[in-house]
Amino acid sequence: MTTIQERVTTTAPVVKRKKRDWSVAVRIVVLLIASVFILGPVLWTLSTSLRPPSESFQLPPAFLPLNPDFTSYEQVFKQLNIVLLVLNSALVTGLIAVGQMITAALAGYAFAHLRFRGRGALFSIVLATMMVPAQVTIVPVFMLIRGVGLSDTLLALIIPAIPTAFGTFLMRQYFMGLPGELAEAAAIDGASPWRTFRSVYAPLAMPGLAIVGILAFNFHWNEFFRPLIMTISEQNFTLPLGLVSLQGNLGTGSISVVLAGVVLSMIPALVVFMFGQRALQDGLTAGTGK
Repeated sequence: MTTIQERVTTTAPVVKRKKRDWSVAVRIVVLLIASVFILGPVLWTLSTSLRPPSESFQLPPAFLPLNPDFTSYEQVFKQLNIVLLVLNSALVTGLIAVGQMITAALAGYAFAHLRFRGRGALFSIVLATMMVPAQVTIVPVFMLIRGVGLSDTLLALIIPAIPTAFGTFLMRQYFMGLPGELAEAAAIDGASPWRTFRSVYAPLAMPGLAIVGILAFNFHWNEFFRPLIMTISEQNFTLPLGLVSLQGNLGTGSISVVLAGVVLSMIPALVVFMFGQRALQDGLTAGTGK
């Protein structure tokens, strides 16, 4: 009887270890497959931008260019005023990101810790706006922008994008995860609601604000639809609009030059993500131990 029990106790950890090894192997395979689908188009874009146009559609396709050619990148700078496009995109995207961080923090704190009549109904309306696509509201927004004399300006892209329903929802949930006793202690010390927000809760919400800022930057850096409607003059074009001109008339442009411009447009977003990765991780994992 003793030997049977000893065998059972010794084989149980082995079975658990085998199951754990299989689960780890399955996860690795799934992650590898997902990585191929995610990174494959990016690597193909980089590879095609380094090939001459005559080799872009050869069969069978070569994934890696045998003789890298950087003339497509030179053509991008010759055909576009890339500096102006990058400056316009950086100005628009940066101001939108900062504006969304401010409005999301203020609105999120109000919905989380301030008590006022109709708070729940108003927050439901804010959430409902997330279900309305931009294509539905673009016409009335354009008419309002034209009515105040801001059409064909960079402000036409910045001002309507500063309010953010998603950022408000995200910061409300973040503020609700912070202890309410902090506001009570600040009130006992005589702090006003604004002083409580500015000195107590806002510093603690920096990881959440970093999420709002990074997501806003990545989204509006690649935005194409609103700039296409709101701007007419080339000096107000953002980078995505400028890249369209590389296609040429009726798509007769070089695919290598187009993809070279796409690669250049991805660099700022990658830089922002690399520098904000730590803050993004801290914001996503904050409050998980609550």
